[in-house]
Order: sequence, then C-alpha cells, then structure tokens
Amino acid sequence: MVELGYTLSSEEHPPNDLVEYAARAEDAGFDFLSISDHFHPWVSRQGESGFVWSTLGGVAHATDDIPVGVGVVCPIMRYHPAVVAQASASVASMLDSRFFLGVGTGELLNEHVVGEHWPEHAVRLEMLEEAVEIIRRLWAGGQRSYRGEHFTVENAQLFTRPAETPPIVVSAYGPSAAETAAEIGDGFWSVGVQDAVRTWEEHGGEGPRYTQLSVCYAETEEEAVETAYEWWPNTALPGELSSQLPTTAHFEQACELVTRADIRESSLVTSPDPAAHVAAVEEAVDAGYDRVYVHQVGPDQAGFFEFYEEEVLPAVESIAPA
Repeated sequence: MVELGYTLSSEEHPPNDLVEYAARAEDAGFDFLSISDHFHPWVSRQGESGFVWSTLGGVAHATDDIPVGVGVVCPIMRYHPAVVAQASASVASMLDSRFFLGVGTGELLNEHVVGEHWPEHAVRLEMLEEAVEIIRRLWAGGQRSYRGEHFTVENAQLFTRPAETPPIVVSAYGPSAAETAAEIGDGFWSVGVQDAVRTWEEHGGEGPRYTQLSVCYAETEEEAVETAYEWWPNTALPGELSSQLPTTAHFEQACELVTRADIRESSLVTSPDPAAHVAAVEEAVDAGYDRVYVHQVGPDQAGFFEFYEEEVLPAVESIAPA
C-alpha cells in the first residue's frame, strides 16, 4: 500500500500552527509528515519561515507515532554538516526512532544569507557527499575528525544520539544527482513526478521513494486557482529558477509572468473532486514512488483535513505501489 503524508509548510504557517497541524494530520490518518526547511518563503505573501529544528521539538511532543522527516535540509552552506548532525540527532532522540532526514543541494534563496559563493550543481553534489559522510560518522558516536576538500571537523562528538540511526533520504532531480542519491542515500526524495527516480533505481538505489503532491482544496476550482495564484505562484515557474533566484523579490518578479491559466495547467491539483486527488496519487505511484506527501496550499488547512479524511484517504488505501 502506498503511504500518504502531509506537508508541514514552513513558508506559509507559523511554528505553533504547524505543531497543531501535525497533530491533526496524525489524527486524520496520514502515514507520515514532511516539514520544509527554509530561511525565506518563496514569495512574501506566504509570510513565514520559522526555524525548522525548533518547530520539530514541538511536533515531537504533539504527536505519538507518526514518522516525521525534514524535506529537505541543505547541509552544505547555511548549516555546517556537523551542526545538521547534532540537530538531527537531537530531534531523532525526541521522536524516538520515527525521524528521517532528507538532504539535498539546496536553493540560493535560502543559502546565500551566509555570504558564501554559490557553487555550480556539480560542486554542491560533491559537498553533499562529504556532508552525508560527516553526519553518519558523528551519528555513529565517539570523537570524530574529518578533513575533506570542502569541510573540516575537529574533535567533534555527539553526546545526545538516538537509539536507532535515522535513514538519510537524498533529493534529486537530474541524472547526476540521482546517481549520487543511489550511492549515498537510504531512499529517494523529489517534488512532483520526476523521471530521476528511474535513474536512481537503475544505479542501485534502495529504500522508500518520496515525492510531494501540491494541491489546493477549496469548494470550487475557481476558488482554489485563485488561492494558489495568490499563495503559491512559484509552482508554475519553469526550469532551474527555483534553485537559482536569490530573494523573495526576485521570485515575485518572476511570478509576475505566471497567469491563472498557468496555475490550472501546472501539476498542482485544484479540483474539488476527490477522484482528481486520488488520480494524482496514482500517477505518482505509477511513476515509481511509494511515499506521497500532500501539500495543501493556502490558509484553509481545516477544510483540507476534513476533505482528505472523509473522501481521499479511504480511497488511497487501495492503491498498491508499482
């Protein structure tokens, strides 16, 4: 059976609300939670960007059994990998073996704030490989040092560590990243239906395969399109813009080119028909994913939970992974 998760959107909701939504998602019957890690929202209308590691402490105490993952953290610039190792080990200890760590090469939007040069993707992939190695070494315990091409760790030891080592799920969108994800990760992570999952499998990738499904549930499709156009126009931006634009102002300028028709034609589901939402999950499963987490765009999370609890989750239970 495919697992259906819920997205805790750090860009749209303040931390206390995210903690409340985490508990509500568990009560509704979602199988796991994914929380985004951003320094900035994509556009200022979204309005938030709380520190994910603080929010996760609240989530740990507000939920009982549901698995929780960061999707995804970039452990190569804004955070040194030793800091990610400590933060994730602490959260994993609080969540008692139900935490998983998603990692990726990041977006300039979040990483430029520390004033470092933004390398090309191939270099960021090299940095990610070193970062994952450092995180795993520190999670293993003992005093550790590391001297690589990109990072140095001197006499570091994590004294707070979880009883079980969390899986590291690696994000990828292109062939080279998918190959790296297969080599260093315990699973695959994506946003939307990406063909890179096939490359990951061909290169020996094993483990769960996560992808995000963006939706905007409302009573009418017109209302949903309008909400998505206001709150999440970046969903319709093409190509590599999402990883290369540095500020919310730049994203807002780019989004001036996005129309309501673009929102309708994007992968974001705006239909109030539950069959459309189930079909989107089936499409992701057919593409090779077995973990689909749903991002409800906009402020109406209560309506979304009611709709999914009554209309979508029961239908998804019958979908078997490819």
